[in-house]
Formats: sequence, C-alpha cells, structure tokens
Amino acid sequence: MTSFISAWIWSERFWLPENVTWADLEHPPPGVEYPRLWNMLYAFPLAAVVYFLRLLFERLVAKPCAHILQIQAGVPRQAQPNAILERLYQSKASPDERQLEGLSKQLDWDVRKIQRWFRVRRNQDRPSTQKKFCESMWRFTFYLAIFIYGINHLWSTSWMWDTRECWQNYPFQPLSPEQHSYYLVELAFYWSLMFSQFIDIKRKDFVIMLVHHLATILLITFSYGNNMIRAGSMVMCVHDASDIFLEAAKMANYAKYQKLCDGLFVFFSISFFICRLVIFPFWIIHSVLVESWEIAGPYRAWWLLNGLLLVLQCLHIIWFYLIMGIAIKAIFRGKVAKDDRSDVESSSEEEICSSTDPSRNQTLKGNSRTSNLNGEAHDH
Repeated sequence: MTSFISAWIWSERFWLPENVTWADLEHPPPGVEYPRLWNMLYAFPLAAVVYFLRLLFERLVAKPCAHILQIQAGVPRQAQPNAILERLYQSKASPDERQLEGLSKQLDWDVRKIQRWFRVRRNQDRPSTQKKFCESMWRFTFYLAIFIYGINHLWSTSWMWDTRECWQNYPFQPLSPEQHSYYLVELAFYWSLMFSQFIDIKRKDFVIMLVHHLATILLITFSYGNNMIRAGSMVMCVHDASDIFLEAAKMANYAKYQKLCDGLFVFFSISFFICRLVIFPFWIIHSVLVESWEIAGPYRAWWLLNGLLLVLQCLHIIWFYLIMGIAIKAIFRGKVAKDDRSDVESSSEEEICSSTDPSRNQTLKGNSRTSNLNGEAHDH
C-alpha cells in the first residue's frame, strides 16, 4: 500500500512531460544541478527562522521607529471581569439576540449593558496602531529586500526579456544558487505568513488571504519540483513589486502622514494594475499557457500549475475591485478612506463612547480625520 501511494504521488506521468523520467533528472551533466523537491523541506525550519527574525525586527527596529513617529501603543479600556460573559466570548465574540436575552435574564443585566461589555472586550483584543505599524514595516522591509534580490538576478537573464526561453530544453534547465535561494526564502516567508495569519490582525478577507497563501505555496513548490523556475521567479518578482507600495502607504497612514499616504496609495494602485493585471496575465500567464504548450507541450502537472495561476489572477481582479472602491472614495473625500479589507472589529474608541457618552462621540467624529488604510497580508 505504501509503495502504491508513493508511486501515485510521484507519478512521472503527472509531474513530468512525456518521455521524461525522474531518472533523467537524477543524473545531470557535470557542474549542473537540477531542482530536487525534497530541498523544499528546508523551508519549514527556515520559516521558523523568518518568524523569529520578524519578532526581533519588530522589537528592535520597528518599535523604536514607531516611538520616533509618536505612534503610541495605547491602553484599551478593560472590560469588567465576568466569568460567564468571558466564557461565551471565547467561543463567540458577537452573541446573537437570543443569547443576549438569555444572558440578560441570567445576570440580571440590561441587554445594552451586555452589548457594551462585548464591544469593550472585542476592542480590548484589537491590536494597537503601533503593532500594525510594526507588522507593516516588517513586510515592507522583506518585500523591498527580496524584490531587489529578485530583480537583480532576473535583469541579467535572457528569459526575462524573451519568455520563450523559459521553455527551451525544458525540463533540463540548470538551477543556479541564486534561483535556489530565491525560491527557498520566498517559500519560507509564505509559510511563516500562513502560520502567523491565525495569530496576527484578523481581516475581513481572511479566507481570500488563506486561499492566496495556499495557492502561492503550491505554485512555488510545484514549479520548483518540475523545474518551472524561470517563469516562477518572474511570478514572485511581479507580486513583490506592488506590495512594497502597499506596506509603505499603510505605514504612512499609521503615522498620520495623510498626504504621503495618499501619494503612496496612488503608486500602489498604479503598480498593482501594471504588475498584476497587465504584466502577470499578458506576459507571464501567456508564456506559461501558450508558449510552453507550443515548445514543451502540456502534461498533467502543467494543467494544475496553470489552474493555480488563474486562481491568483481571479484574486487580483477581486482585490483591484476593492482598491478602486477605496480610490473612488478618496476622490470624493479628498483622502484615502477606510479599506474594505481592514480589521474585522472596525469600531474602536468611537463605538465605545457612543454607548456611554453621546456628546463626546460627536466631538470625536468632528475631530476624526483619517481611518485605517489597511490593517493587513499577503499578500503575499
């Protein structure tokens, strides 16, 4: 049974083009190295290292920068201790009307008082602006560094300018140390995002980001395993480019540099459109779909990889729709409005005050100038 499952998972007819076997790739010419899928296992311990580096970076670099920019952590209002409400909160942060009525009878509290307790308790768990700034600064630093590394490598290659060379003599294409390092670090980063997504700031687009991270991890792993590294490197580089401006815009927003935030958001919107709705579909996907068919021919894994690329492109369209919604609001309001992908619990101090002091709520609304651009990734 074990040998049958192993043979099914590593089926040559699935992974490799016709008339190519694993044995052909096991013995490359002298001085040449082909990708070996088991090398991707190093991404798991490396993902732990990446996460540890993130914690160090946020503590030693990002947090001091936040203090310089006067971004305070803030101390949220503490909810009144109550074992019954806390037990329900751990399983359901927003109880329905029936549960509220039951709690009202059980505790002899007014329903509005219980609703207020849950609002305060949710906001108690919300990350501060300083924490969100630190997360964005980490992602900005990583995307900038890995983009510089990737574009520096790709710029000198012939297949970046003539994508048909991605498929010449495929899959017998040598693996360079730069390609191996690029793939391994990107995969480790997305594995760290996958795991940390469950403990980081929660988003309305949690499911979309989960699908994005899964599709990205599968694409990186599969493209490495069957040596589609040339095209895969361009996919990763294109995605990193626009993320740099997104994280920079969020940092500017958290620091309350509104004009800088608006300008960076414009750059992000333009770069997103060019990279993910022009270059990605018409340059890279076209090469993987059309040129690889003409030169190397399709096979089973080829269909899977193209399917994943199309999933990513669908996500790009959804995100661009959200981006355009923000841009349209910005045109009418004169600033970047709240992102539809922002935190799940959108109400903060204003919502608490609205239940306790209506006059103060009016003051807060009058003084409020900006809202969160985005609490997030991904994503990558």
